[in-house]
Amino acid sequence: MPASRTPLLLSVITLLLLAALIHSGIRPYDRPTWLMEVAPVLVVLPLLWLTYRRYPLTPLLYTLILFHALILIFGGMYSYARVPLGFEVQQWLDLGRNPYDKLGHFFQGLVPALVAREILLRGGYVQGRKMLGFVVCCIALAISAVYELIEWWAALALGQGADEFLGTQGDPWDTQSDMFCALLGALCGLLLFAGWQDRQIRRLCR
Repeated sequence: MPASRTPLLLSVITLLLLAALIHSGIRPYDRPTWLMEVAPVLVVLPLLWLTYRRYPLTPLLYTLILFHALILIFGGMYSYARVPLGFEVQQWLDLGRNPYDKLGHFFQGLVPALVAREILLRGGYVQGRKMLGFVVCCIALAISAVYELIEWWAALALGQGADEFLGTQGDPWDTQSDMFCALLGALCGLLLFAGWQDRQIRRLCR
């Protein structure tokens, strides 16, 4: 898609996200949790508009950002441990907990990995595909680790009030499994979308 059509795609994404934000914000399960979960969307959406002229992203990346944002919004609306879709998957796979938060962490690895990959490729910052993949996975894991630190700080600051935000569901290994899901997301992003992203970058940079 030519860069000239980026505003149209961004407009569609913005309308969808605003509708989701309004819907989720009417009666969220826990208002402070909702605010913390949707905060990244409220930060990133204006940034996409501020940067699209100087540094438009690929349509693939904009679309994946949309899906990640929707996961965050509905996780904030219900709290991750109570998202209905997660209960359906839990019952279908006979799991011991609602797995919706793991979907969120999967995308927390996938989307930042492809953002990092696009920036590194277009800037020529990393030489060699193997090194590029390694650096991208390291960046995705670093972002996941920072998020886990934010969760820890929230727990210290809010005490039991942070339970809905943390969404551990009694799992003592929740932090480690969250980061593992982020790593899986980064690896899947590289395996599934690298070629597609390369083609779109070439068209975008003509």
